[in-house]
Amino acid sequence: MRKYLFICLLAVSLPAASQTVFGYWYGYANVKTSGSSSNYLVEMILQEEKNYVKGILNYYFKNIYRSLNVKGSYNPQTRQLILYDIPVVYYGSTGPFEVDCTMDMNGTLRVAQARSTLTGSFVARPDYKYTCTDIGFSLTLNADISKKDSVLKAISAYKEEYQVWRPSEEDTVVAAKVIPRKVVNYVIEKEYTERENEVTTELEVESDSLRVDVFDNGEIDGDIISLFYNDKLILFNQKLTHKSIRIDLVLDSTQQEGNKITLFAENLGLIPPNTALVRIRDGKKTYDLRVSSNLQKNATIRLRKKNTP
Repeated sequence: MRKYLFICLLAVSLPAASQTVFGYWYGYANVKTSGSSSNYLVEMILQEEKNYVKGILNYYFKNIYRSLNVKGSYNPQTRQLILYDIPVVYYGSTGPFEVDCTMDMNGTLRVAQARSTLTGSFVARPDYKYTCTDIGFSLTLNADISKKDSVLKAISAYKEEYQVWRPSEEDTVVAAKVIPRKVVNYVIEKEYTERENEVTTELEVESDSLRVDVFDNGEIDGDIISLFYNDKLILFNQKLTHKSIRIDLVLDSTQQEGNKITLFAENLGLIPPNTALVRIRDGKKTYDLRVSSNLQKNATIRLRKKNTP
């Protein structure tokens, strides 16, 4: 596995016959459908606390890597482990970070002289049970790299880099470039006027023209938006992903109250509300603005031209 992370931090020795879930686990998970080859490679570091279990879960799926903090419970009498609210990339996704399923990880510890194993399933939370299939897993304890002090060090050193994704200048990929012209859609325009416009950010800019990129914010969960500029529809029914929707906007000097970029939520995705990351390039300056909208409120960014002496 790429990034065989934290192993270099972990030293030696935990007896193989231990009946605790503490330590370093590795293995695979597979969607429970006939003939499925949707495999996830999984590694997990767990630290058993007094009343709960915490740790780090890493997995690879297709070309996607995720690293997540996890927390749950372990019953030593029944040897049942439950970790809650884990975002797992939907097995039917055709591209990176398309849709997440929020799932619980339910496992049973089995201990033998030769090795210890955790087997069970990722099971969708109630809101996702009709769209997300169970994912069976089988993990093996690596006793040689499960020393307690090293596991604790690995957990304390963990930095969450992938759960909430932030695009960099180098990896920004444009999914669609929009020419800001009036789009006619009477249904959306009517719904737009019926919702409250909430100004979430006011920004002073120096340039007369701006480059705007719109991404999904954090978890890619199927959010769909329409976009208005100065109350005119310029983009309709666009799905937000890790790839940007790019728009080059020219400021309208006749707008006395400033120019407005408004995000209209077509849906709430799998994880409400509808959230977006709007990156605005004003000459050499770049602003990253996180906005959210719902079926009652539109999110508006107000742009004012900076007065120059």
